[in-house]
Amino acid sequence: MNRRVTVAITGASGVIYAVRLLRYFLTHAYEVDFIISDAGKINFKVEMDWDLDKKGVVEFLKNKFGHDIDKGKLREWPVQAIAAPMASGSMRRLGMVVVPCSMKTLSGIAHGASTNLIERAADVALKENFPLIIVPRETPMNSIQIENMLTLSKAGARIVPAMPAFYQKPQSIDDIADFIVARILHMLGIDDHELFQPWGG
Repeated sequence: MNRRVTVAITGASGVIYAVRLLRYFLTHAYEVDFIISDAGKINFKVEMDWDLDKKGVVEFLKNKFGHDIDKGKLREWPVQAIAAPMASGSMRRLGMVVVPCSMKTLSGIAHGASTNLIERAADVALKENFPLIIVPRETPMNSIQIENMLTLSKAGARIVPAMPAFYQKPQSIDDIADFIVARILHMLGIDDHELFQPWGG
């Protein structure tokens, strides 16, 4: 299995979903290409009390989860680095996850705008038929936003709204976030985890 994956954070609330996903990938020896938009950095600072312009995401993850993340590898790419490897279909990968996905980024991807590396990498994932997982976090939604999700779904993206379940009786916010992380991993064909107990009827 290809163990290289792209993870992008945009300007929607819900940074915890990306943090928990990065934790899984890096503690399970995956190679992550990481992109974060300017608005994503603002939300990261608000929700995680960490300024990524002063200290990088790897330092944040080590501070939060320890050196277990050293099992994997993370490389951060500037959001305007349009010539980065994931902007080309020749770079093979497991897939791409945009989590959380703002409605602005959702619209940009749905309309093929490719105005930055996140949008371009997502466009490449669609044209090369790599798994593209979009995790929108917005409520309520208007018809334009819903149409954009439908457009992406028809193009082959997987839409995984940040809508956690509670039948697994979560004991913490991390448990709630891990349910969504598990659904993302399932869309990538990864089920060898213990993030939550599947529904047993």
